Amino acid sequence: MAATVTLVEQAKIEGWSDEEVVRRVLAGETPLFEILMRRYNQRLYRAALAILGNEAEAEDVLQDAYVRAYQHLRQFAGRAQFSTWLTRIAVHEALARAKKRKRAVSLDDPISPGGDPLMSTFAAAEPSPEQQVSQAELGRVLETAILAIPEKYRAVLMLRDVENMSTAEVAATLGLTEENVKVRLHRARALVRKELYATTGAVAPQVFGFMAERCERLVKRVFGRLQSLRFEVAEAGEPSISG
Repeated sequence: MAATVTLVEQAKIEGWSDEEVVRRVLAGETPLFEILMRRYNQRLYRAALAILGNEAEAEDVLQDAYVRAYQHLRQFAGRAQFSTWLTRIAVHEALARAKKRKRAVSLDDPISPGGDPLMSTFAAAEPSPEQQVSQAELGRVLETAILAIPEKYRAVLMLRDVENMSTAEVAATLGLTEENVKVRLHRARALVRKELYATTGAVAPQVFGFMAERCERLVKRVFGRLQSLRFEVAEAGEPSISG
């Protein structure tokens, strides 16, 4: 066990690239997969939450995405960044879950709130300096506002503005053109009122933080599944997940 910890710590100290970690995992140093999970837990959680709007479901999606990525790790060809390849798997899992959920909902029953009443409530009055709320409270306001807008805009906003992915990365992850990403991002920002976003934008990356306790829980669950199912990294020839 000590050797494993030392290896993980060595990777952190020396700043091994994703590609180097992947190469070593494929060579049999399986515990190093933990590094990739910890490196991208927050990004994948935000992406899944943006699509599903539910924290428990987002965590479930992360578990499934990591197991799937581990199974198909040999299919990562390096054509895209590993982070983009991994995020695309999580997005695919989240969209599949959202699609199943929608089948059980009446077409006349809106899945997400329209957003306008929420925005008008927050825009009703400008707080005085004495009424300024804490950063955490501002974060909750922003979180509520973002989760209130339609999914197709929410996902773009979350990845581009909160997670700071490039337009090209967001396009590759969501299967959109870069022009579509720009259009959706513009509309998303309009929905989340300019005043609201300007007020809370400084704390946006922290709003959907993947807290340490949740991160630890996810890492343990994923390794538990991998151990109990005794997965081997998939050989070439299985259903492709290109990267």
